[in-house]
Amino acid sequence: MDQLKAMEIFVEVARLRSFSAAGRKLGLTRAMVSKHILQLEDKLQARLLHRSTREVSLTDVGEAYLEPCSATVAQAREAALVVTGAGVELAGPLRIQAPSSFGSLWLADAVARFSLPHPRLTPMLHVDDALLDPIEHGFDLTIRVGGIPDSRALSLRPLAPCKGVLCASPAYLDMAGTPRTPAELQQHRCLHFSHLTDGATWHFKRGGQSTSVRINAAFTANNGLVLHQAALRGLGIVYSTTFLASAALRDGTLVAVLDDWQLPLNYLSALYPASRRPSPKVRALIDFLVAEYQPIPPWDA
Repeated sequence: MDQLKAMEIFVEVARLRSFSAAGRKLGLTRAMVSKHILQLEDKLQARLLHRSTREVSLTDVGEAYLEPCSATVAQAREAALVVTGAGVELAGPLRIQAPSSFGSLWLADAVARFSLPHPRLTPMLHVDDALLDPIEHGFDLTIRVGGIPDSRALSLRPLAPCKGVLCASPAYLDMAGTPRTPAELQQHRCLHFSHLTDGATWHFKRGGQSTSVRINAAFTANNGLVLHQAALRGLGIVYSTTFLASAALRDGTLVAVLDDWQLPLNYLSALYPASRRPSPKVRALIDFLVAEYQPIPPWDA
């Protein structure tokens, strides 16, 4: 048994509360995920997870094991990154494309810190919310929310969960009231991100219940930071992401709305051409970002 691999799988199952979701994240079948967990439990002589047909949850032992297990996995990834980069000088242009909000708030800082030990490396970060074709536009690496537009041309490596969150300023909620159900959003001013694939329809889940609401967009933009600023000004309820809204939610300038309902879970992924093996600088940057954002990204910590 590869114990480190099994530990990595356990961390993902514990975080996502699902064997199937962890398998999709790691590129494994559900059966293979289950096999690794059983082998790890057998090795430890302890049951780590409660399984049912509806959900997966941690046992008391699993809860205690998760933190040191996560730390071990993270340290192993960092060590692998050191070995990967050992003896290889990273140099030349590194063309990266990312969504505007994520690129500005998180990726720019990460790329700068990645570049510091490599003075001959010249990153070129292009932030744009348009779904540009990485191959056509000559990007070495594209960070995208969602999946691969053409699986034959591009390879994907998941970086982090991208959780949706509805939020509004205290001033707006004092004026308009707080919606208690998704249907009540139709009586509110909603701030809408125009690149959502289902248009102005917002989808929700709670337990086994699902519902969709066609909102009346009081303000629409193709940039999350624009909507974030409008929400801070009290213009309405914004459909945002935790990587964008987490700081405002912590300091109270925005308040989560309908947080007992789940919005569709997406992922930040690294895309690169499938036709060629990634260069050492692309591979090193992807490994660096994986170590930065897994198992729990800093905005969700």
